[in-house]
Amino acid sequence: MLRMRRGGGEGGAIELREQAPAADRPSDARAPLPVAERLPNGASGRPVSFVAPASLALALGLWGITRQSTMWRDESVTYQVAHRTPSEIWALLDNADAVHGLYYFLMHALYSLWEGGLVTLRLPSVLAVAAAAGLVGLTANRIAGRRAGVVSGLVFALTPEVQMYAQEGRSYAMVCALVALATWLLARALTGPSAPRRWALYSLAVLAASWLHEFAVLTLMAHGVTVLLARTTPRVRRCWAVAAGVAVIGLVPLVLFSVGQSGQVSWIGGPKPREWLEITAVALVAVLCARYPAATGAGSVLVARLALPLALLPTAVLLLAAVHEPMYVDRYVLFTNVGFSLLVGTALSRLYTRASTLAPLRGRSARFAAVGASAAAVVLALTPVTLQMRTPDSRKDDVTAIAEEVQRVSAPGDGVLFAPSRRREWRLSYPGEFGGLVDLALEKSPKASASLQGEELPAAGIRSRMLALDRIVVLSDPPDQPQDAVEQEAVKREVLRTRFHECSRTQLKGAQVTVYARSKRCEAQ
Repeated sequence: MLRMRRGGGEGGAIELREQAPAADRPSDARAPLPVAERLPNGASGRPVSFVAPASLALALGLWGITRQSTMWRDESVTYQVAHRTPSEIWALLDNADAVHGLYYFLMHALYSLWEGGLVTLRLPSVLAVAAAAGLVGLTANRIAGRRAGVVSGLVFALTPEVQMYAQEGRSYAMVCALVALATWLLARALTGPSAPRRWALYSLAVLAASWLHEFAVLTLMAHGVTVLLARTTPRVRRCWAVAAGVAVIGLVPLVLFSVGQSGQVSWIGGPKPREWLEITAVALVAVLCARYPAATGAGSVLVARLALPLALLPTAVLLLAAVHEPMYVDRYVLFTNVGFSLLVGTALSRLYTRASTLAPLRGRSARFAAVGASAAAVVLALTPVTLQMRTPDSRKDDVTAIAEEVQRVSAPGDGVLFAPSRRREWRLSYPGEFGGLVDLALEKSPKASASLQGEELPAAGIRSRMLALDRIVVLSDPPDQPQDAVEQEAVKREVLRTRFHECSRTQLKGAQVTVYARSKRCEAQ
């Protein structure tokens, strides 16, 4: 049977040991055993625990990577900022998006090496999710054995949210991979020698994740709970505290640099009813997997103590932060899927082991058939979601379709308005489709103003330009979205309502394109 031994050994690691018959025990029962002997199924499952999940994640990420040659507005921002010069990116970060600065420089370097369009934009995320899936497998293998490792990694790769951001030209997949690396390093430190090199790598992984997105620092809160619950030695706790402290100190410059840009997230509202249902369901499944079957072995105990805080705590912190200001967005805590997958994968592995024990007479082939049928059922259930993730409808808007519609309804010399102004990002990655159109509100371009969407004229200037043209193409949010109350946006709406006639309105994914004319004759002259 399994026994947990606290203390002893280098670094005071938790050791999982198989109790041997008295005649077979070594003379020094306190001597630590090799890792392969201490852990369930040994460490011999490392290659398959990494390769199988990573291969599946890579295949899913490459499948339909261009998403029918479309991108949405956040990816459009990445694309156009990555094509600025380093000095232009640095100037931008002084005004906006400092939290994404490291990612923008990485993407700029990648585009400098390979101008591969949408593939270049999304391939880093594909590779990051593949690495994360493999690391989830290694972590579960380390604690709960080879089968748990493979299943946990596969669960991570198949999770719909993970599949979505594996094909996203943003930093969230990279953050997830670095958190998975930090979690694996922590698992190794808690189940083996506590080497200084391992803690240094752990600190560096958390710091890099946090520089890619500040909310990744919440990983330290989850891991801190794990270290406390693991009941390890004071030395291990000190090592973790030092590593965590170094990561936090290293993040301070970014926090100070970006604190003045908090207005950029003013658009965040509280979770909608559907999101609350999803959050509740994930939490319930995580808790049930941590408790079923009741954790009896040291490996099961450590899985729950490692994975449950990571699966739940970062989300809970962002939800509680709404008391001051709403901050929760699901992609900000994508890395919680690392903990969730560990819990689900190890629970499924234990369930299979228990079923095999209770029904040994059915034979190995029957068990394999049952597993195959279960896997097929999961694949069939996920197929509609998996297919939908690879279509333009899976995102909030479709910048490509918007640009094509503008090109269809406009004529050279027409004016174009973005209402609100931040929707100018729809134009920046497709300048050709807007060729010949006059941007009526723009005073300084995004590059010239070191901003994401440029600077607009005062309200009086916008009014004057609008009244000088006969036709205007207006790009705006869907009708159910709140309207900005700033003076420039108010004057756009007032002039269109009182001095122009609506000629046509096209509803698109996350947007609408409306043509206005001064006279009732809407055709371009």
